[in-house]
Amino acid sequence: MRDEAVALASRIARLGCRDDDPEELQTRKATMTVAALTIATLAFAWVGTYLALGLPLAAAIPASYQVATVVGLAVFRRTRDFGLIRSSQLALMTLLPFVLQWVVGGYVNSSAVSLWSLVAALGAMFFLGGAAAVPWFGAFLALTVMSAVIEPAVAANAPVIPLEVRTAFFALNVVGVSVTAYAILQYYVRQREAALVRADRLLLNILPSPIADRLKRHERVIAEAYPDVSVLFADVVDFTPYVERTEAAEVVGLLDRLFSAFDELAARHGLEKIKTIGDAYMVAGGLPDPHPDHAGAVAEMALDMAIAAEQFTTGEVPVRLRIGIDCGSVVAGVIGRRKFIYDLWGDPVNTASRMESTGLPGRIQVTPAVEARLRARYRFEPRDPIEVKGKGVMRPFFLVGRRG
Repeated sequence: MRDEAVALASRIARLGCRDDDPEELQTRKATMTVAALTIATLAFAWVGTYLALGLPLAAAIPASYQVATVVGLAVFRRTRDFGLIRSSQLALMTLLPFVLQWVVGGYVNSSAVSLWSLVAALGAMFFLGGAAAVPWFGAFLALTVMSAVIEPAVAANAPVIPLEVRTAFFALNVVGVSVTAYAILQYYVRQREAALVRADRLLLNILPSPIADRLKRHERVIAEAYPDVSVLFADVVDFTPYVERTEAAEVVGLLDRLFSAFDELAARHGLEKIKTIGDAYMVAGGLPDPHPDHAGAVAEMALDMAIAAEQFTTGEVPVRLRIGIDCGSVVAGVIGRRKFIYDLWGDPVNTASRMESTGLPGRIQVTPAVEARLRARYRFEPRDPIEVKGKGVMRPFFLVGRRG
């Protein structure tokens, strides 16, 4: 029974939402619908009370809001026009409480029912945004000043309302407006906090955590020299022909799954993903935080990447990688202002890229410096000397596996 009630309430709240509406717009539409229905329901208290007191004109004002709300929501359900329901509700919520206050006889006799107009002023910040909400708050202030000016005149012709009724309505107005205002502000704060969390997560997907923290502190230049790091480049073999014969969604889907698997490996081995370039993947060890065995961690990741790639296929052919590794000193930093990136510069970056491009499919090619560091723990195969752009003749090694 409870689940059915929740489902019904959800359907009612979303009566003006389209399936293709952005999430934020759906939230605003649903909030407006719930707020309008809630206030229209509460209005029965004023309608019934004023009718019982023999004040049909006063009862007609909240009743007119109820009718206008029902008609407006019906139109909203048909047209999905958020601008129309938003403007009409804000106008009704701003003006009618003051009109009711004037008809009933001023602030005291109406129990300051005009407080409900403050809900419209606060709600406008959520539904319209900060700048667009200013006129609505200005209208609330203007009507408040106007009510103070005409208070003596309307109070002179005030109908008699029992003290008990005025006290009860005063409590209802204060509590109702306070709870509604608190709910609006609480929702706004939660949305803001959620947006900050999403922004932080997005930032951490782009930058290492220590670098992101420095960027949030508005450091103008973020650059560090690292005397000893390891750099790995990996590239998918024969990927360009695969792209030319394959649908775009399938190409992107493959890279997304493959690189997501690599991201998990980088996190497992304590390494830092630097970037992807087309079908190439770059990762580094030893920065921005020190890593006591960055060369070994990069070697472990290279071996795991080769195994992980075989679980994916380009058509019917298993994915194979060319992987290159080098180590040495680099400079790292953040470049760009609107679209920034954390990148590395230095000889190990260029050489690791050359190790990948001159390597063989399915093999992990490393420089002599890497082999010298890891020969006690890993098995290597020497390769015949090759010409490496920018380095001349070099005799690299293939990383084969772990010893033992």
